[in-house]
Amino acid sequence: MSRERGETSLSGKVVLITGAAGGIGTALAHRFAAAGARVALGDLDPDRLAATAESLIAGPTATLAIPFDVTDADACREAAREVAEEWGGIDVLVNNAGITHLSLFRHTDPSVIKRAVDVNLFGAVNATSAALPFLLAGKGRIVTVSSVAGIAPLASRTGYAAAKHALHGMFDSLRAELRNTGVSVTIVCPQFVNTAIGDRALGGDGLAPTMPRTTTGKPVEPEEVAAAIVEATVRRRRLLLYPRDAKVSYLVARLAPSVYERMMAKRILAGTGA
Repeated sequence: MSRERGETSLSGKVVLITGAAGGIGTALAHRFAAAGARVALGDLDPDRLAATAESLIAGPTATLAIPFDVTDADACREAAREVAEEWGGIDVLVNNAGITHLSLFRHTDPSVIKRAVDVNLFGAVNATSAALPFLLAGKGRIVTVSSVAGIAPLASRTGYAAAKHALHGMFDSLRAELRNTGVSVTIVCPQFVNTAIGDRALGGDGLAPTMPRTTTGKPVEPEEVAAAIVEATVRRRRLLLYPRDAKVSYLVARLAPSVYERMMAKRILAGTGA
């Protein structure tokens, strides 16, 4: 693949998106489809996945919906094979599947931390391992959706932050391994996004959370984030911090970590009893 600029360079490319049944994943499906890509949708929820696929079928873009669990390595391999057999390969993998929890660490069962890591980290590991042979064959692109929580602390979501931080170690290292193969790696760190991830969050006991989802700054819309991600994919950018608040968080967390912690305590932990 050449490093063309503009979404037209994605025309005819095969894009596999995990976590495609809602939020950023659905917005990405529409954006890649609008760019002329063939879009394979993966998600654990078959009903919501089917609804997303139906919303794309009305357009000219080829669409494939495959319900699978990213924490199941065999299921990821089967899904990647199905996409490659249908369309001849995979040009772009978007690791977007994720979950969060809302609970202070001292009130969180370790199984909840493990679940967050299994989905957010190992889900991306499994999907990437499955798709990598096809990406290598076509000098493709890996896009991994991390978070500002991957570059800065996020109180009340320690397991989520742990998994997102780990994604950076994993995919920065993978980028180094793939340096001379033509496969690019883009890590995306959005600020808080207006999706339903908080509605499906786990509490400290693995059930529904008892504390509200709090944010810093005004959440951005998934469609806005998706547009930025597609452009970063086209340009094969290494890191996307979006929007401006994400860039500010990145800088403050590195240059003045104690200041960032105080901001966190004031905005995120207010009213939680911490």
